Amino acid sequence: MAPKEEYSRADVRRKFGLTERQLQNWEKQRLLPPASFYTFSDLIAFQTLIKLRENKIPIREISRALDSLREKLDWVKHPLSELRVVSDGKRIAVHVAGQKMEAVSGQILFDFDASELGGLKSFPDRKPKINRTRESEAWFQKGLELEETGAPVEHAVDAYKKVLELNPGAAGALVNLGTIFYRLRKFDEAEKYYLDAIKADPVYPLAQFNLGNLYDEQGRLPEAFDYYRRALALNPHYADAHFNLALLCERTGDPLKAVSHWKAYLKLDGSGQWAEIARRQLERLRQAVIR
Repeated sequence: MAPKEEYSRADVRRKFGLTERQLQNWEKQRLLPPASFYTFSDLIAFQTLIKLRENKIPIREISRALDSLREKLDWVKHPLSELRVVSDGKRIAVHVAGQKMEAVSGQILFDFDASELGGLKSFPDRKPKINRTRESEAWFQKGLELEETGAPVEHAVDAYKKVLELNPGAAGALVNLGTIFYRLRKFDEAEKYYLDAIKADPVYPLAQFNLGNLYDEQGRLPEAFDYYRRALALNPHYADAHFNLALLCERTGDPLKAVSHWKAYLKLDGSGQWAEIARRQLERLRQAVIR
Protein backbone atom coordinates (compact mmCIF):
# COMPACT_ATOMS: atom_id res chain seq x y z
CA MET A 1 0.00 0.00 0.00
CA ALA A 2 1.06 3.63 -0.36
CA PRO A 3 3.22 4.86 2.54
CA LYS A 4 1.31 6.95 5.07
CA GLU A 5 2.52 9.54 7.55
CA GLU A 6 2.29 7.51 10.75
CA TYR A 7 1.93 3.86 11.74
CA SER A 8 0.62 2.90 15.18
CA ARG A 9 2.14 0.13 17.26
CA ALA A 10 -0.85 -2.03 16.30
CA ASP A 11 -0.16 -1.29 12.60
CA VAL A 12 3.47 -2.37 13.00
CA ARG A 13 2.60 -5.50 14.99
CA ARG A 14 0.06 -6.54 12.36
CA LYS A 15 2.35 -5.77 9.44
CA PHE A 16 5.30 -7.78 10.77
CA GLY A 17 3.54 -10.37 12.88
CA LEU A 18 4.95 -9.14 16.21
CA THR A 19 3.58 -9.28 19.74
CA GLU A 20 3.59 -6.27 22.06
CA ARG A 21 5.96 -8.10 24.40
CA GLN A 22 8.40 -8.72 21.56
CA LEU A 23 8.26 -5.07 20.56
CA GLN A 24 8.88 -3.93 24.15
CA ASN A 25 11.86 -6.29 24.49
CA TRP A 26 13.47 -4.86 21.35
CA GLU A 27 12.99 -1.35 22.72
CA LYS A 28 14.52 -2.27 26.11
CA GLN A 29 17.58 -3.65 24.32
CA ARG A 30 17.96 -0.40 22.31
CA LEU A 31 17.44 -2.17 19.00
CA LEU A 32 14.63 0.27 18.22
CA PRO A 33 13.68 3.56 19.87
CA PRO A 34 10.51 3.47 22.03
CA ALA A 35 7.59 5.09 20.22
CA SER A 36 3.81 5.22 20.07
CA PHE A 37 3.84 5.91 16.34
CA TYR A 38 6.34 5.11 13.60
CA THR A 39 7.30 6.62 10.25
CA PHE A 40 7.87 4.72 7.03
CA SER A 41 11.62 5.03 7.68
CA ASP A 42 11.08 3.15 10.95
CA LEU A 43 9.47 0.31 9.02
CA ILE A 44 12.78 -0.17 7.20
CA ALA A 45 14.43 -0.68 10.60
CA PHE A 46 11.83 -3.30 11.56
CA GLN A 47 12.31 -5.12 8.27
CA THR A 48 16.10 -5.15 8.69
CA LEU A 49 15.89 -6.41 12.28
CA ILE A 50 13.49 -9.19 11.28
CA LYS A 51 15.83 -10.27 8.48
CA LEU A 52 18.74 -10.45 10.92
CA ARG A 53 16.67 -12.61 13.27
CA GLU A 54 15.60 -14.84 10.36
CA ASN A 55 19.31 -15.36 9.68
CA LYS A 56 19.60 -16.60 13.29
CA ILE A 57 21.71 -13.69 14.50
CA PRO A 58 21.36 -13.54 18.33
CA ILE A 59 19.81 -10.41 19.81
CA ARG A 60 22.94 -9.75 21.88
CA GLU A 61 25.07 -9.75 18.70
CA ILE A 62 22.68 -7.36 16.97
CA SER A 63 22.76 -5.03 19.98
CA ARG A 64 26.57 -5.16 20.09
CA ALA A 65 26.81 -4.36 16.39
CA LEU A 66 24.41 -1.41 16.63
CA ASP A 67 26.29 0.05 19.60
CA SER A 68 29.51 -0.24 17.62
CA LEU A 69 28.01 1.50 14.61
CA ARG A 70 26.70 4.37 16.75
CA GLU A 71 30.15 4.77 18.29
CA LYS A 72 32.17 4.56 15.07
CA LEU A 73 29.79 6.52 12.83
CA ASP A 74 28.88 9.56 14.86
CA TRP A 75 26.52 10.92 12.21
CA VAL A 76 24.34 7.80 12.47
CA LYS A 77 21.63 7.77 15.15
CA HIS A 78 19.47 4.87 14.01
CA PRO A 79 21.67 2.34 12.12
CA LEU A 80 18.87 -0.03 11.13
CA SER A 81 17.00 2.67 9.18
CA GLU A 82 19.92 4.89 8.11
CA LEU A 83 22.35 2.22 6.88
CA ARG A 84 22.15 -0.96 4.85
CA VAL A 85 22.73 -3.60 7.53
CA VAL A 86 23.00 -7.22 6.36
CA SER A 87 24.25 -10.60 7.53
CA ASP A 88 25.53 -13.82 5.99
CA GLY A 89 24.17 -15.94 8.83
CA LYS A 90 27.39 -15.65 10.84
CA ARG A 91 28.22 -11.97 11.18
CA ILE A 92 26.65 -8.57 10.77
CA ALA A 93 27.96 -6.25 8.07
CA VAL A 94 27.15 -2.74 6.91
CA HIS A 95 27.63 -0.96 3.61
CA VAL A 96 29.47 2.33 4.09
CA ALA A 97 30.92 4.54 1.35
CA GLY A 98 30.44 1.78 -1.18
CA GLN A 99 32.31 -0.83 0.89
CA LYS A 100 31.08 -3.78 2.92
CA MET A 101 32.43 -3.77 6.47
CA GLU A 102 32.11 -5.90 9.57
CA ALA A 103 29.84 -3.96 11.92
CA VAL A 104 31.76 -4.49 15.18
CA SER A 105 35.39 -4.24 14.06
CA GLY A 106 34.88 -1.90 11.11
CA GLN A 107 37.14 -4.03 8.93
CA ILE A 108 36.62 -4.52 5.21
CA LEU A 109 35.05 -7.85 4.26
CA PHE A 110 37.05 -9.17 1.32
CA ASP A 111 34.33 -10.91 -0.64
CA PHE A 112 35.09 -8.97 -3.82
CA ASP A 113 38.10 -7.83 -5.82
CA ALA A 114 40.57 -6.22 -3.39
CA SER A 115 41.70 -3.85 -6.14
CA GLU A 116 38.32 -2.12 -5.86
CA LEU A 117 38.92 -1.11 -2.27
CA GLY A 118 41.15 1.86 -2.99
CA GLY A 119 42.53 3.41 0.18
CA LEU A 120 39.60 2.64 2.46
CA LYS A 121 40.66 0.19 5.18
CA SER A 122 38.11 0.72 7.97
CA PHE A 123 35.24 2.96 8.97
CA PRO A 124 35.84 6.57 7.94
CA ASP A 125 36.36 9.04 10.80
CA ARG A 126 33.74 11.38 9.44
CA LYS A 127 30.94 11.42 6.91
CA PRO A 128 32.20 10.80 3.35
CA LYS A 129 31.93 13.77 1.04
CA ILE A 130 30.25 11.67 -1.61
CA ASN A 131 28.10 8.70 -0.66
CA ARG A 132 25.79 7.34 -3.31
CA THR A 133 23.97 5.15 -0.81
CA ARG A 134 23.11 8.04 1.48
CA GLU A 135 22.19 10.19 -1.52
CA SER A 136 19.84 7.50 -2.78
CA GLU A 137 18.29 7.22 0.69
CA ALA A 138 17.75 10.98 0.72
CA TRP A 139 15.92 10.78 -2.60
CA PHE A 140 13.86 7.87 -1.24
CA GLN A 141 12.78 9.96 1.74
CA LYS A 142 11.98 12.80 -0.66
CA GLY A 143 9.74 10.47 -2.65
CA LEU A 144 7.92 9.45 0.53
CA GLU A 145 7.42 13.08 1.53
CA LEU A 146 6.05 13.95 -1.89
CA GLU A 147 3.56 11.08 -1.69
CA GLU A 148 2.51 11.95 1.85
CA THR A 149 1.96 15.63 1.08
CA GLY A 150 -0.13 14.97 -2.02
CA ALA A 151 2.37 16.44 -4.47
CA PRO A 152 1.89 15.71 -8.20
CA VAL A 153 2.48 12.01 -8.65
CA GLU A 154 5.10 12.55 -11.37
CA HIS A 155 7.29 14.34 -8.80
CA ALA A 156 7.33 11.27 -6.55
CA VAL A 157 8.00 9.06 -9.58
CA ASP A 158 10.98 11.25 -10.52
CA ALA A 159 12.36 11.03 -6.97
CA TYR A 160 12.14 7.23 -6.90
CA LYS A 161 13.71 6.98 -10.34
CA LYS A 162 16.58 9.11 -9.04
CA VAL A 163 16.99 6.53 -6.28
CA LEU A 164 17.30 3.82 -8.91
CA GLU A 165 19.90 5.80 -10.86
CA LEU A 166 22.05 5.84 -7.73
CA ASN A 167 21.12 2.35 -6.54
CA PRO A 168 19.46 0.12 -9.18
CA GLY A 169 18.80 -2.56 -6.56
CA ALA A 170 16.75 -0.36 -4.22
CA ALA A 171 13.80 -2.70 -3.64
CA GLY A 172 11.88 -0.12 -1.59
CA ALA A 173 11.88 2.40 -4.44
CA LEU A 174 10.87 -0.31 -6.91
CA VAL A 175 7.94 -1.38 -4.71
CA ASN A 176 6.78 2.22 -4.26
CA LEU A 177 6.91 2.86 -7.99
CA GLY A 178 4.91 -0.30 -8.51
CA THR A 179 2.31 0.91 -6.01
CA ILE A 180 2.06 4.32 -7.67
CA PHE A 181 1.39 2.74 -11.05
CA TYR A 182 -1.00 0.24 -9.43
CA ARG A 183 -3.05 3.14 -8.07
CA LEU A 184 -2.99 4.72 -11.53
CA ARG A 185 -4.24 1.36 -12.87
CA LYS A 186 -1.22 1.12 -15.14
CA PHE A 187 -0.90 -2.54 -14.34
CA ASP A 188 1.84 -3.45 -16.83
CA GLU A 189 4.19 -0.85 -15.35
CA ALA A 190 3.23 -1.86 -11.81
CA GLU A 191 3.94 -5.52 -12.55
CA LYS A 192 7.36 -4.68 -14.00
CA TYR A 193 8.42 -2.71 -10.92
CA TYR A 194 7.15 -5.36 -8.49
CA LEU A 195 8.98 -8.10 -10.39
CA ASP A 196 12.15 -5.97 -10.44
CA ALA A 197 11.80 -5.49 -6.66
CA ILE A 198 11.56 -9.26 -6.16
CA LYS A 199 14.61 -9.76 -8.37
CA ALA A 200 16.53 -7.15 -6.35
CA ASP A 201 15.43 -8.63 -3.01
CA PRO A 202 13.92 -12.14 -3.30
CA VAL A 203 13.19 -12.29 0.44
CA TYR A 204 11.16 -9.05 0.60
CA PRO A 205 7.63 -10.19 1.63
CA LEU A 206 5.97 -6.86 0.80
CA ALA A 207 7.02 -7.09 -2.85
CA GLN A 208 5.53 -10.59 -3.11
CA PHE A 209 2.36 -9.48 -1.33
CA ASN A 210 1.86 -6.40 -3.50
CA LEU A 211 2.30 -8.43 -6.65
CA GLY A 212 -0.35 -10.79 -5.30
CA ASN A 213 -2.64 -7.78 -4.85
CA LEU A 214 -2.03 -6.73 -8.44
CA TYR A 215 -2.87 -10.16 -9.83
CA ASP A 216 -5.90 -10.37 -7.53
CA GLU A 217 -7.17 -7.05 -8.91
CA GLN A 218 -6.66 -8.29 -12.47
CA GLY A 219 -8.54 -11.53 -11.80
CA ARG A 220 -5.36 -13.59 -12.30
CA LEU A 221 -6.27 -15.73 -9.34
CA PRO A 222 -3.74 -18.60 -9.60
CA GLU A 223 -0.92 -16.07 -9.71
CA ALA A 224 -2.45 -14.11 -6.84
CA PHE A 225 -2.58 -17.29 -4.74
CA ASP A 226 1.04 -18.00 -5.63
CA TYR A 227 2.42 -14.64 -4.56
CA TYR A 228 0.35 -14.36 -1.39
CA ARG A 229 1.71 -17.79 -0.42
CA ARG A 230 5.24 -16.67 -1.24
CA ALA A 231 4.80 -13.71 1.10
CA LEU A 232 3.66 -16.10 3.85
CA ALA A 233 6.57 -18.46 3.17
CA LEU A 234 8.95 -15.55 3.75
CA ASN A 235 7.03 -14.32 6.80
CA PRO A 236 4.62 -16.88 8.30
CA HIS A 237 3.27 -14.12 10.58
CA TYR A 238 2.20 -11.89 7.68
CA ALA A 239 -1.35 -11.19 8.84
CA ASP A 240 -2.43 -9.26 5.73
CA ALA A 241 -1.47 -12.19 3.50
CA HIS A 242 -3.73 -14.48 5.56
CA PHE A 243 -6.53 -11.90 5.26
CA ASN A 244 -6.31 -11.68 1.47
CA LEU A 245 -5.93 -15.43 1.06
CA ALA A 246 -9.06 -15.96 3.16
CA LEU A 247 -11.04 -13.67 0.87
CA LEU A 248 -9.58 -15.35 -2.21
CA CYS A 249 -10.44 -18.82 -0.91
CA GLU A 250 -14.01 -17.69 -0.32
CA ARG A 251 -14.25 -16.32 -3.87
CA THR A 252 -12.93 -19.57 -5.35
CA GLY A 253 -15.28 -21.80 -3.34
CA ASP A 254 -12.86 -23.22 -0.77
CA PRO A 255 -14.50 -22.37 2.59
CA LEU A 256 -12.35 -24.75 4.66
CA LYS A 257 -9.12 -23.04 3.60
CA ALA A 258 -10.80 -19.68 4.06
CA VAL A 259 -11.64 -20.63 7.65
CA SER A 260 -8.02 -21.65 8.22
CA HIS A 261 -6.72 -18.30 6.98
CA TRP A 262 -9.31 -16.31 8.95
CA LYS A 263 -8.29 -18.13 12.13
CA ALA A 264 -4.60 -17.51 11.39
CA TYR A 265 -5.30 -13.83 10.79
CA LEU A 266 -7.20 -13.44 14.07
CA LYS A 267 -4.43 -15.21 15.97
CA LEU A 268 -1.96 -12.63 14.63
CA ASP A 269 -4.21 -9.58 14.85
CA GLY A 270 -7.18 -10.01 17.13
CA SER A 271 -8.11 -6.35 17.54
CA GLY A 272 -9.21 -3.50 15.33
CA GLN A 273 -11.57 -2.97 12.42
CA TRP A 274 -10.08 -5.69 10.22
CA ALA A 275 -10.31 -8.24 13.01
CA GLU A 276 -14.04 -7.53 13.30
CA ILE A 277 -14.42 -8.15 9.57
CA ALA A 278 -12.50 -11.41 9.93
CA ARG A 279 -14.73 -12.54 12.79
CA ARG A 280 -17.88 -11.75 10.82
CA GLN A 281 -16.61 -13.69 7.81
CA LEU A 282 -15.59 -16.61 9.99
CA GLU A 283 -18.96 -16.73 11.71
CA ARG A 284 -20.76 -16.52 8.36
CA LEU A 285 -18.79 -19.50 7.08
CA ARG A 286 -19.51 -21.48 10.23
CA GLN A 287 -23.26 -20.79 9.92
CA ALA A 288 -23.16 -21.89 6.29
CA VAL A 289 -21.55 -25.19 7.27
CA ILE A 290 -24.16 -25.79 10.01
CA ARG A 291 -27.00 -25.30 7.55
